[in-house]
Amino acid sequence: MKKALGRGLDALIPQEGEEIHHVEIEKVFPNPNQPRKRFDDDALAQLAASIAAQGVIQPVLVCRNGDGTFMLIAGERRWRASNMAGLKKIPCIIRDNNKEDSLEISLIENIQRENLNPIETAAAFQRLVDEFGLKQEEIAVKVGKDRATVANFLRLLNLPPQVRAFIAEGKLTAGHARAILSVSESEAQIDAAAHVINNALNVRETENYCKKLTDAKQERQTPPLKDPYIASVENELIKTLGTKVHISHDGGKGRIVLEYYSLDELNRLIDILRI
Repeated sequence: MKKALGRGLDALIPQEGEEIHHVEIEKVFPNPNQPRKRFDDDALAQLAASIAAQGVIQPVLVCRNGDGTFMLIAGERRWRASNMAGLKKIPCIIRDNNKEDSLEISLIENIQRENLNPIETAAAFQRLVDEFGLKQEEIAVKVGKDRATVANFLRLLNLPPQVRAFIAEGKLTAGHARAILSVSESEAQIDAAAHVINNALNVRETENYCKKLTDAKQERQTPPLKDPYIASVENELIKTLGTKVHISHDGGKGRIVLEYYSLDELNRLIDILRI
């Protein structure tokens, strides 16, 4: 039985009896399960300057690795900025959690605080599905979003890697991505994404552009309606000759194609046409 998520951001608040420990920063390591993969260098530099001046106001949350080192559960930005600021120690709340608990709290912190880019959020939701066995409705309740929002994020993972990279880099928004998803083929999605970026289209313009692409493809796939007279003649020849007949007619010219499936049938058709 896979466990579900717990108390949300309450899990990040120091509990009664928990102490704040000042741990040597070189003994603290990032969580490999951290859903957030991208950190803004300018924002980190600003946080580092603040920490250098005022210290770390909110402790990071860690658990013991068992070898005298600690793994971050929450607060990697503060840890990175503290390193940049040259701190030797960092205030920590030590929580003895297992791997699932640590992942749970890390996912909750990042999703509810909206620190992730859309692709990281989608990947975090997918991990909740894969590793905790949660359904979309359950995820929505746990992270305080509606089910449609969760579903839309998960759909982003269906995009080609190149388009997902554009989203992660902030070149496309989730709104752009949802419009691009309406284009069916991967190569066409990549081309559409490049067009949107190169022409700085907003979401509404992207929706209109992708609709035109989809409509044009459907028009190419829909065979043109055959002239009623040509269709009637085609059916008459099928009955007379006893085989499939295709008439292509364009203006004053065209061709008649007769199908046969054996040498005997070919000879039969030749005899009919010679009459």
